[in-house]
Amino acid sequence: MSETRFRWTVRAGVTLIRLLAMTWRMRVVNYEEARAARAAGQRVIFTLWHGELLPLLWHHRKEGVAVVISEHRDGEIIAQIAERLGYTTVRGSSSRGGGRALIGLIRALQEGRDGAVTPDGPRGPAHVFAAGAAIASQRTGVPLLPIRASATRAWRLKSWDRFLVPKPFATVRVTYGPLTAVDAATPREAAEQAPRLQAVLDAVPGS
Repeated sequence: MSETRFRWTVRAGVTLIRLLAMTWRMRVVNYEEARAARAAGQRVIFTLWHGELLPLLWHHRKEGVAVVISEHRDGEIIAQIAERLGYTTVRGSSSRGGGRALIGLIRALQEGRDGAVTPDGPRGPAHVFAAGAAIASQRTGVPLLPIRASATRAWRLKSWDRFLVPKPFATVRVTYGPLTAVDAATPREAAEQAPRLQAVLDAVPGS
């Protein structure tokens, strides 16, 4: 893709997302604990499945959250769109640039930002929790905040994650799970908690 086409793709993507999302009716469920913690200055690491990324990016726009995005070319488009929605981006994934992504996420948390990770991205398998978010939590003491999205009417892309795109005027439900600490002495022990953290995220109602 040429640079000019890339810029137009990003610009068109942002415009289409804003026009579509402005029609959604947002319903927020179980946010009380997280709202109180964040109001008190508690940083969090949002954990969400890759297929539910779009409505959740919209819901937490303009908050300066540091979101981990793949270094793949498709990830570059998503990163540019996220930045235009008010996020900062940390580049890398479990399959490419993972060490840099983990360091970048830890640095953002230490600087006082919230973080966001799709622990099954960017290539799957879907709903399998990679260890990066757990290690970042263990290293910084910042708890994980599971978050899921669903919609009354939506398109599903034919991708590995069945990417969710709520249709115009859909009701989008954003549901939060419990703040979840990763109590571990070492990064290895934190990584071993991935199955438990996967279960916590899967227990939150989503799409």
